[in-house]
Amino acid sequence: MKKLIALLVTAILCLTAFAALAEVKIGAVMLGDETEGYTLAHINGIKEAAEKLGIEVLWKYKVPEDQTCYDSALDLIGQGCNLIVSNSYGHQSYMALAAEEFPDVTFLAMTGDFAALSGLDNLKNAFTRIYESRYVSGVVAGMKLAELLETGELSPEKQPNSFDADGNVKIGYVGAFSYAEVVSGYTAFFLGIRSIVPNVAMEVMYTNSWCDIDKEGAAAEALISKGCVIIGQHADSTGAPAATQKLHDAGNVCYSVGYNVDMLPTAPSAALTSATNVWAVCYTELFSAMQNGEALPSDWAKGYDDGAVAITELGSSCAAGTAEKVAEVEAALRDGTLNVFDTSTFTVNGETVTSVPCDMTIMDFATNSVLYAGETYEGIVDGAFKESTFRCAPYFALRIDGIVEDVE
Repeated sequence: MKKLIALLVTAILCLTAFAALAEVKIGAVMLGDETEGYTLAHINGIKEAAEKLGIEVLWKYKVPEDQTCYDSALDLIGQGCNLIVSNSYGHQSYMALAAEEFPDVTFLAMTGDFAALSGLDNLKNAFTRIYESRYVSGVVAGMKLAELLETGELSPEKQPNSFDADGNVKIGYVGAFSYAEVVSGYTAFFLGIRSIVPNVAMEVMYTNSWCDIDKEGAAAEALISKGCVIIGQHADSTGAPAATQKLHDAGNVCYSVGYNVDMLPTAPSAALTSATNVWAVCYTELFSAMQNGEALPSDWAKGYDDGAVAITELGSSCAAGTAEKVAEVEAALRDGTLNVFDTSTFTVNGETVTSVPCDMTIMDFATNSVLYAGETYEGIVDGAFKESTFRCAPYFALRIDGIVEDVE
């Protein structure tokens, strides 16, 4: 009898807890669809979190960064959604307009930067500390470079075009825009490589598009023609890895490090790994908080500590010992003994950086006016730049020595 009573009490408590959960219905406004790596990663993360929590999701795909975003949000609200998620920075201002009009609906503008300054309690931003996994992906690339140099497969005699006048190995990077988010990422990638092979120099080429497979492929080809051995990317398609694989197959010494998703299906022998966001961690935490009636943070930013970033499977071309080195570096990032932007590891114009004022003010560059006034913080704390601390969106915009942008 006691056992039966205990079971009944447990069942009642479970039913009570279930009944206490707030009803959440998600409207997802996506810049792309499953054919584009960045959006695919978000789709997978949202689906995993929603299935785990028993939440319904309605989808809007290929939503451009214009009035269509606002219209899509309103349509989803009309269908009963009370949490609207958008996955592109350019969606943010339209999400803010909708948030003003619908105070009872929560709007989550992923990668955004002004939710905390907007005065809107129902507008939120979230991003990961992706620079951490970019650093780790750079370590993977550095291990490959070290192997190529040690075995003599890569040398000034065999590939003179792959070394600059100072003897640095040339590496390349395909970037979307010259935003702080991209600068932060490529700098972390470069520092990861240089932690293994100090004598490297990197050129960044911009496509001025988040996703343009032809431009990304052309940029990768141009960088490889200049002698770049490693091609990293902060762009959303498979263009750069595919181009690298083609030239790798043609006999060039060149390897790819991707972004968002595993690029091995695209570049089976050229791809080393990809830096990736584990969006399910972010979405599960935020969706669960809303279910439990908890206020979502204005800025959500987490990294290796919480499993929110990672690198994808190591390719067969990776150097021996790479997995062990990756485990060592990831552990150091988790316990805080390694800081990606340690100021002892880079210089700007030949000088160690000791102070970086970080102004969180958001400007309207169309009118050159202040959109939202924010505080200015000191970015250097205890000898390292503190990225994604004052807000979730990256704000590291230093141009460090050893990297050049858009040479041609």
